[in-house]
Amino acid sequence: MISDLIESTVRESHLPNGIRVATETVPHAYGVAIGIRVHSGSRDEDEQQVGISHLLEHMFFKGTTLRSARQIAEEMDAIGGNLDAFTSKEYAGYGSRVLPEHVPFALELLTDVLRNPRLDEDDLELEKSVVLEEIKGIEDSPEEYVHEVFSASVWPDHPLGRPIIGTPEVVSRLTAEELREHLTRHYVPERLVFAASGAISHEDFEALVSQHFGDLAGEALPRSTESPVCRTPRTLLARATEQTHFCMGLNALAETDPDRWALRIVNLILGGGMSSRLFQEIREERGLCYSIGSDLISFREGGLFVIYSDTSPEHVEELEELARAALHRVTREGVSLEELRRAKAQVRAATLLSLDDVGTRMNRLARSILYHNRVVPLADLMSQVDRVTAEDCLRVAERVFSGSELAFAAIGPF
Repeated sequence: MISDLIESTVRESHLPNGIRVATETVPHAYGVAIGIRVHSGSRDEDEQQVGISHLLEHMFFKGTTLRSARQIAEEMDAIGGNLDAFTSKEYAGYGSRVLPEHVPFALELLTDVLRNPRLDEDDLELEKSVVLEEIKGIEDSPEEYVHEVFSASVWPDHPLGRPIIGTPEVVSRLTAEELREHLTRHYVPERLVFAASGAISHEDFEALVSQHFGDLAGEALPRSTESPVCRTPRTLLARATEQTHFCMGLNALAETDPDRWALRIVNLILGGGMSSRLFQEIREERGLCYSIGSDLISFREGGLFVIYSDTSPEHVEELEELARAALHRVTREGVSLEELRRAKAQVRAATLLSLDDVGTRMNRLARSILYHNRVVPLADLMSQVDRVTAEDCLRVAERVFSGSELAFAAIGPF
């Protein structure tokens, strides 16, 4: 099997201080993707510090005790590599993609960035301005902002409902000392995963990680394991837009739930592509919108199923009724064998084709460890998909969609 060959080069190990290391050697690759994942995201913030994880991610690249922000950029450009970083609700990521001979330098640079940040107050004030402009940009994009409004209305009492980027009020008052305390509390060995994929050996990469992070100490604080409770309000935000952008949905399944693959299949059939029920009926047959689809968002203790669309205000009510009808139908009738076959083919092709990219391979290693505490073999994942039956799809659709009211959030003229 293709998946057997792909898995043959995956290795995992632990450093004595608890840091986890995973690699996948890809002999035909020309480069290496390096990733550092910190199992701490916006859901781990205090309510008075919403947005601090994202702001800290920005500040790492404003200079260290050894390098200025310009030097960080110029030194990476000088080897033709790149740096990237992001913050999500449950983890933060830092990485680089370079040629094999530049891996030692890239990891040294990332070490400097994460372990020796200057966190200067003047730099912080400048970066706050950047983040505040980023917040304005999101609020000016209704197709993006409606998802923030939806999350906040569905999970108002849980950290997962808060915006990753924070709020202007909180971001404006965060201090450099608070950033340092957050770094000390959360960037500890137990929360760190190092992953690499491409033209690299596990032994070489593990030795580099040990060299730069083997002396890191600190213990992770207890974290909340409370599952979010879904509210189902109708939230309408009036804006002078030409279209109404809306999300509708409800609680779904956690990332580790045994039924997650069956629900992902159902999601693909409902709104995961151009052949999906929502796309075909609402766009192709009725012409009520340009874009419509559904998505599954999974976290440690819960998840969301979300339908998104944008349409003229006069079509909103009809479109919403059609989407609700599609959910009711799948809970009564399930899915056809042809739909099931097509959805499985989508999952398999998307998974295997994505492995042409070493960055995707690296991300898979890291994410698997974060959520499953091990690299789940690709053959196991494909087997889980293959085992999903039409009966499973009906059962999980009834489990998630039956008897539950849908939350609704919209931005537009009302």
